[in-house]
Amino acid sequence: MNDAQPVRPGYTVVGAGAIGGTLAFALARAGHPVTVVDTDRAHVDAIRTRGLVVARGGTRESVPVTATTPEEFTGTLTRVLLAVKAQATGTALDWIAPRLAPDGYVVSLQNGFNESLIAERLGAARTVAAFVNIFADVIEPGVVLDGGAGALVIGEPDGAPVSPRVRDLVAHLQSWGPAVASDNVEGYLWAKAGFGAMLAATALADAPMADLIDRHRPAMAALTGEIFAVSDRLGITLEAFDAFEPHPFRQGTDPAAQNAAFDRLTAWLRTQTKDRSGIWRDLAVRHRPVEAPTHYTEVFHHAACEGLPTTLLHTVVTGLRQLEGAAQDMSESRLDGLDHLAQAPAPSLPLGSEQAEAVRQWLDAHREDMVADLAAYTSQGSASDDLDALDDCLGWLRDWLDRRLGAPDAEETFAREEAGDILVRRYAARDTTAQDHRPVLLLGHYDTVWPTGTLDTWPFRRDGDHISGPGVFDMKAGLVQAVWALRALDSLDLPRPACTLMLNGDEETGSLASRDAIVDEARESRLAMVFEAAADGAIKTARKGVGLFTVTVTGVEAHAGLDPTAGASAVDELAHQILRLTDLRAPDAGTSLNVGVVEGGTRSNVTAGHAVGRINVRVATAAEQKRLGDALAAVRPVDPRTRVEVTGGWNRPVFERTEGVAALAELARRCAALLGHDLPEASVGGASDGNFVVAQGTPVLDGIGAVGSGAHARSENTSVPGMVTRAALAATVLAALARE
Repeated sequence: MNDAQPVRPGYTVVGAGAIGGTLAFALARAGHPVTVVDTDRAHVDAIRTRGLVVARGGTRESVPVTATTPEEFTGTLTRVLLAVKAQATGTALDWIAPRLAPDGYVVSLQNGFNESLIAERLGAARTVAAFVNIFADVIEPGVVLDGGAGALVIGEPDGAPVSPRVRDLVAHLQSWGPAVASDNVEGYLWAKAGFGAMLAATALADAPMADLIDRHRPAMAALTGEIFAVSDRLGITLEAFDAFEPHPFRQGTDPAAQNAAFDRLTAWLRTQTKDRSGIWRDLAVRHRPVEAPTHYTEVFHHAACEGLPTTLLHTVVTGLRQLEGAAQDMSESRLDGLDHLAQAPAPSLPLGSEQAEAVRQWLDAHREDMVADLAAYTSQGSASDDLDALDDCLGWLRDWLDRRLGAPDAEETFAREEAGDILVRRYAARDTTAQDHRPVLLLGHYDTVWPTGTLDTWPFRRDGDHISGPGVFDMKAGLVQAVWALRALDSLDLPRPACTLMLNGDEETGSLASRDAIVDEARESRLAMVFEAAADGAIKTARKGVGLFTVTVTGVEAHAGLDPTAGASAVDELAHQILRLTDLRAPDAGTSLNVGVVEGGTRSNVTAGHAVGRINVRVATAAEQKRLGDALAAVRPVDPRTRVEVTGGWNRPVFERTEGVAALAELARRCAALLGHDLPEASVGGASDGNFVVAQGTPVLDGIGAVGSGAHARSENTSVPGMVTRAALAATVLAALARE
């Protein structure tokens, strides 16, 4: 008689937090060899010491598992359960890819839509889709609080039939609870996106989820309705799970059916051990960036492509970003504001599709004039460091503006000694009924990164609808489009608000000489339209803040051969500081730090007495800007014989997607729809003068300029049809603003 037990397959759980820890515990308890990999050293050490612990009620149970950090892991990965935060997916895949066996696979047990990224990086054959709704929490290192049974659905990507590996996975994961297989995981993920948006919204306040959802039903219904309008447009069949039924939360649902669904959902939530969301815990307890912005990237993308509004969802995500590092500002008044937004009637555009089409047709009839203007403008060299060239270019611009728009109602020039002068031209409103009479600031720059002489070897070129040349994308075509947008409105006798055209000549070098003037002008403006280039056709509603810092180390010189211990090397000290500084990087939070230039020492046989490192820092949130600023201010030498000084500062503040920015983006999307096309939006790493404007409180519509690519590269190009389309969009937005 053979009593040998069958060998159970092993699993590697990457990310041993709430979801990963819960499932790792269940698999290990069922006899599967389990290795958990986590970046939290204290968590790993606790699991090594006393096993992985799950707490239920007043009891705790432990199972032994292998626990390791990514750096300590050795071996090959076969079955990977990926349970890291959504924003950490890319970093986790960087680690997994070189270790994953050819026949291995990764299961995305995460919130949000991550399967496409995994398939892109590892291949569709090594990707397994999953939907998970587990109410659990890490309450201390090595200990996971079990929130009770939830939902877990496994399937192949893109709705492929259920495979043997999926059936095996489900059978093993039923050691946890009611795991099932499905060929419609996507339907569950989109349903969870709606439910998860409610939970995310509750993190704006400090109160139980069930109570907040119950008290703010208008906001919650409108929020899920925005998401399900997108899924409906994509043809997704939504799936119910736990106590959440998605169909009553679609737009236009019978109010009685919706209220009954709310009653069932909130009653179920009140039975859960966990009464606040993981996002709330990230903000209030762990004090770390939240993953909600990453969760909804795909929703925002599809909504923009379909021309569907996501006003409430954007407001929730923006509010969560504002609370990062500021949990004390949680308030139910934020949800009151969402209720008001949800119940406000949808604004109608003050112009129709016929007027928008007239603008487009007029500009299309003048496309060759626009191209000729861009050709003439591109032939004006305007390198940021050539003051004579900048003066000549600005003189050409004055003459061209007079020819295209006539004399302005007022003009000012702000002279700058070490940068290009600043030109400000003011044009009065015409036929406006807008209640806000302040001007719209049309902001651009005329300097480029291209050195004087570039035009000798790379002049303006046109090949059909494709234009190339130095500065055509960043941002000469944008200014041509802005001017022709105004000209179209004047020629068609359409209304426009008062406009202030402001051009600076040092944007590419940081706007050091023009920043104050831009901020002063912005304070007196209703809003700003920044004619920087688009991001793959998208407007830009968020940009990173930029910090430029210098680390200077002073050491003690000595003869490196005769007396090697007498000196204190500034180069050695700088190397220590660079390693410390790179620890400040936080890719998951959108924070990068690059030590791009290093200088030091005099001779190889002299202990270096001086060394310098120049640093570029980019941050996506004000909280990260503060963290990096505090860390750089606290730099101290490793070798006490050396002196370390950090100078510099934040060249541009963070451009966050404020409520005003969101409203402008929504207006632009509606105008684009009148013109018959979609208008996506994007968050980008590069900065613009719009960063200054948003930071001082004036809403900005950025990236409304050229459509093309290759900024700062010899591949720089723009599109002739794009010039027409973008000029028509700018004109339509201005006409709408004249009547709002």
